[in-house]
Formats: sequence, C-alpha cells, structure tokens
Amino acid sequence: MKIIIFGATEVGCLLATEFFEDHDITIIDKEDNRSEEFSKLDISFISGNACDMKVLSQADILNSDIFIACTPVDEANIVACLSAKKVGGIRTICFVSREEYKNTLYFEKTNGLCGDFFIDYIIWPEELLTQEIFRIVTVAHALDVENFADGRARLLEYKVSPHLSIVNQKIKDCKFTNDTLIVGIKRNGELFIPNGDTVLQVDDKLIFMGTAHSLDILAGTFFHEKEYVKSVSIIGGGNVGLMLAKNLEALHIKTKVIETNYERCEYLSQELSKTLIINGDGTNLELLNEESIGESDVVISVTNNDERNLLCSLLAKQLGVKRVISRVSKVLNIPLFEKVGIDIAISPKNSAINEVKNDLAENDVDILATVEQGQGELLEIGVKEDFSGKKIMDLSIPVPAIIGIIQRKNNVIIPKGDTELRTNDNLIIFAKSDDAKFVKEFFKVN
Repeated sequence: MKIIIFGATEVGCLLATEFFEDHDITIIDKEDNRSEEFSKLDISFISGNACDMKVLSQADILNSDIFIACTPVDEANIVACLSAKKVGGIRTICFVSREEYKNTLYFEKTNGLCGDFFIDYIIWPEELLTQEIFRIVTVAHALDVENFADGRARLLEYKVSPHLSIVNQKIKDCKFTNDTLIVGIKRNGELFIPNGDTVLQVDDKLIFMGTAHSLDILAGTFFHEKEYVKSVSIIGGGNVGLMLAKNLEALHIKTKVIETNYERCEYLSQELSKTLIINGDGTNLELLNEESIGESDVVISVTNNDERNLLCSLLAKQLGVKRVISRVSKVLNIPLFEKVGIDIAISPKNSAINEVKNDLAENDVDILATVEQGQGELLEIGVKEDFSGKKIMDLSIPVPAIIGIIQRKNNVIIPKGDTELRTNDNLIIFAKSDDAKFVKEFFKVN
C-alpha cells in the first residue's frame, strides 16, 4: 500500500514508524520540519505543501492508496485532503484540533452535501483521549478498560499490589472467576503472554479479558472490594476537561474542575450544571489542600503542558490520591510519567494512531485496541470455513497469542481449549504487536 503523510510532526513520525516496514511511505512537509527520526526510516521525503497540486503530483498521488494530513494547522489539513480527494480520488484521513471542524466535516459527509468531494475519516485526538480516560475512570483501580460486543465483554488491566492474595501464586492456583482469562502480563517494562504456571509478582500489570459480569466479580473479589468512583477532580478546563466533566455529570459522579483562565471558568460554569468550577492553579499545593483534592477518588490532569501535568499529578499523589491520570502530549514522555509514580499516562496521539491503524487494517481483520503503549494488540478476526470445527487447543498458531473472546451471532463466549470454532465466528485475539502479523497470516485462507 502506498501512503502519503502530510506533516513531519510527531504524529507523522509515529505513523511512518508504524507502517514503513510493510508499506511505501512518502512524507510531505517543509525541509525545516524534517527531523533525524525521519532520516532513520526507509521513506521518501518531499519538501513542499500538500495543498499544492504540483507537490501532490510529485508525490505520485494518482498511484497512492491513502492520504493522511496531520500538520498542526487544521485548515491546511482540510484543504490538502480535499485536494488529494479531487486529484486522486483516494481514501483521506484528516486530523483536526477543533470540535467545530470535526462536526461540520462529518455532517457534510453524512448528508451528502459534498457529493464525491469529501474527507473519508476525520480524527479529533482530544475526543479519543476523552473516551479512553472516561472508560478508565468509571472502573475503580483499573489501569486500562476496553469494551467489546456492546459492553458485554471487556478488557481490564490491574496492577498487582503487595497486599493481594495472588502475589507469588501460579495463575492456575488463583481461582479467578469463570469466563475470565489473563491474556497478558507486563513485567519490568516487557509484555508477555502467560500460561497457567506463570507466577504472579508484585507490580505486575495483569491484562484480563472476559464477560462484563465475570470481570465485575473478579474486580470486587481481588482488586477493590466493590469500590465505586464517587468523586473526581479535573485539572485543566479545556476541551478534554469539559467533555470529561459532562460525561461524569451524566453518571452523577461528584466532579471539580480547576482552571487558571477566569473567562474559561465562566464558560465552563454555563456548560456544566453540577460541576464545581474553581478558578486557580493546579500546581498550587495550598489551593489543592483548601479544595480537599486529596480526598478525590481520581485526579485527572489534562492541561496542554506536559510539565504542568506532571507537577499537578505528583502533588495529587503527595496528597494521598489513590489514582492519578495524566495527559501526555509527547509520547516519549509516557515512560517518565510512569517511572515517577503516575498511575496512568495517556497520550491523545497514541489514541489517534490506534484509530489510523484500525482504519488501514485488512477488511477481515480489525485492530480493536492496543495496550501498554502499543506493545500489545487486540485483533478481531473472522473465522473462515477452513477453521470450522477445529478446537482451540488444536490450533497451531505460530506465535504466543490468546483467543480471549468469541462472538457467535448474539452470544459472547469465553473459550476453553476444547471450544470449537465455527464459520463466521468473530475472534478477539490478544498478541504482542510484533507477533500480530503472524496471527493475521495464520487465520488467512489462500
């Protein structure tokens, strides 16, 4: 597949790094924006502006398959995508940073106002980030949450603390709930696929898959004794802070928002009816004490500045907050945040990359989600007729991978070794990202 990326940004670099081994990648941007990271990749680089038809022609737009615009300028991304669509008629993916652009472009596409002259996929990273944080917030102590099959099945990730009964126990001896599987463990920064003899250790991050009901029982039994999130404090009243507060209000969760800009606070107070709006600096320890931020079940720092988010998060931990979630703009900063004790560090760029990966996946394979900064992938693969009747224990998948969920018509099945596959089953499979391509290849039928 030939992919053109307009924007030598961090997102552009992440996309190029993700796809260059299997696809033909061309980057378009000013030469000044070309970093050393791009020079390390086997890709083409064209100096110029993708809004210029001559530059698109130079990039061989007529023979390309995908055009992705991810510069920091929304208007440039939109014009470039529409130009590429007009010239090449190819699939276009446009990154935007403003809600009104996403809404307008989506409305025009769905209502047919543009005819064939539209953008195929509009990505607003802040919206994706909000959705991811909200999923995590609503499950006490979870490090990651993904929902499948209309919420009937889930992925949950928990960290093993020293007081848990499962410490130093083999997985097969832990007596986890039925319809629950441990599909992955991250230990000392490395993700691996466990088996029944794997011994669980303190600070392991355990990735479970199962039915929603069984995971609720698992969580209450082993991890948080039926705790519920009752209060949340948000530092930063921008787009993400506002959207989160609206979602939390809908669940009747007590919410506070701390925002430095007074005019923004006035706007927030008009948009939010049940949320306490505090005009102040989230890095001010005295303010945090006065507002009893330490009593919050969760603190979320979502300003646009990584350094500020890190400081706010550390102060919240110092005040005794059990779970702190921090927005990280620069993906490379995520390990730093985790190393100094921030419970969950999330980047809107990672969320957006996952969306692009799924959009470019094969028609019969979806990437439902990635975990642990892309180290693991959840694949949805349809069962072909050649595999019908085969038992899971008889499959010779060439790499470590676990079939965590089978969707069979309206049923959700958590499989065992003797579970038989049927044609048109949808399998949700967990594998390390480096091994995902081998899993996909295994389930293909020539």
